[in-house]
Amino acid sequence: MSAESDLAARIRYVLVRTSHPGNIGSAARAIRTMGFDRMALVAPHRFPDREASALAAGADDVLENATVSDGLVDALAGTSLALGLSARRRGVDLEEITPREAAARALAAAARGEQVALVFGNERTGLENEELARCHAMVRIPSVDDFSSLNLSQAVQVMAYELRVASLGEVAAPVRADAEPPADAAQMERFFEHLAQMLDDIDFHKGRAPTTIMLRLRKLFQRAQPDERELRVMHGIFADAQRMAQIANRKLKGEE
Repeated sequence: MSAESDLAARIRYVLVRTSHPGNIGSAARAIRTMGFDRMALVAPHRFPDREASALAAGADDVLENATVSDGLVDALAGTSLALGLSARRRGVDLEEITPREAAARALAAAARGEQVALVFGNERTGLENEELARCHAMVRIPSVDDFSSLNLSQAVQVMAYELRVASLGEVAAPVRADAEPPADAAQMERFFEHLAQMLDDIDFHKGRAPTTIMLRLRKLFQRAQPDERELRVMHGIFADAQRMAQIANRKLKGEE
């Protein structure tokens, strides 16, 4: 396997809740022309489908090897960098980057041996805030303000092209010998679940809705990209905090 194809194999295109099977086929064709073949589908409306096969125009291997999952977390399994495409600014406070910046960042991560996901939303509604919150940055294609919405496969083509151009420029990232890879998406989700439970156990929210603070904490830790060892340390801290909260609660009940 060449270095170029090795990098491409670490990059997957994730299509979330795609309504029209033709867009899946067109997206498969778009990435195949740029040297990519990894596609992950999240809850597609119809797939497999004859229209998808027809519009793939020969990129049958992409469709045949596409994974299908019910949720975004499963589609992101193994990835340590997820970049979400959005035509509109959303309520999620994410770093916003251009397709060119996204391509450079994705290839640098792939060169370090990491798995990367480019995430595209539904044709009509795009990515929901909850889906964007699982990404490390938001990518906006700089279209005009009064007609900003691209067809899904066109957006996929733009990103595939930028990645192709960047890869031809031999984008690479130095790897420290002692560096550990960032935790993957599944490990981060388990971490966020433990974090949320710990905050509940110590009554951090005090009756307030936890949504805003959890989004801010998610952004903080996504930006930090902790590795597995660092997550183990945090899990240990959370477990100790939960244990102390249990002891305190037992003492309070005993006093009553």
